[in-house]
Amino acid sequence: MLRPSWDRLYEVAHGQEGYFTTQEAAGAGFSPQLLLKHRRAGRVSRPRRGVYRLVHFPAGDYEDLVIVWLWSAKQGVFSHQTALALHGLSDVLPAKAHLSLPSRWRKRRLRVPAGVVIHHGDVPKSERTWFGGIPATSVLRTLNDCAREKLSPELLGQAARAALRRGLVAKNDLTEVRRALRGFGGLSA
Repeated sequence: MLRPSWDRLYEVAHGQEGYFTTQEAAGAGFSPQLLLKHRRAGRVSRPRRGVYRLVHFPAGDYEDLVIVWLWSAKQGVFSHQTALALHGLSDVLPAKAHLSLPSRWRKRRLRVPAGVVIHHGDVPKSERTWFGGIPATSVLRTLNDCAREKLSPELLGQAARAALRRGLVAKNDLTEVRRALRGFGGLSA
């Protein structure tokens, strides 16, 4: 049995905006009973089942997303409109967090958190990028996902033009986006 170590727990939580899971706490020597004791003492909080936060850790930019990512056992990748917003490519303001889970999760019965939209599809490491402690789909993957999901042509075009202007993608790579924008002025509008 490990001896509880705040240093080990902090090390884990540091890269996750102050959050950690029950399993990560166990790896630092904290049993569920000890976590409960620290919750009652006000040292940690529990924003959702199995996910905890060091109370005195500074607030971060992506806290809501970190909680969702930890809920997914670190298997999810933020995608679609959420990834567009993270990349700063359009005026999209997603009302819900879009998370892509591995295809093998399709058959799982999940209690999806409120405010989360689940997509299934494997996202290879080459199509991921990181924002602080959370993964998101790459710019090209994000644009293609949004084109396939029929994001409004106005927002999709705005995002594609911004990505081209910033040199994040090449026009030749945007076949699906051009197809989705056909009849809406394409990428030049």
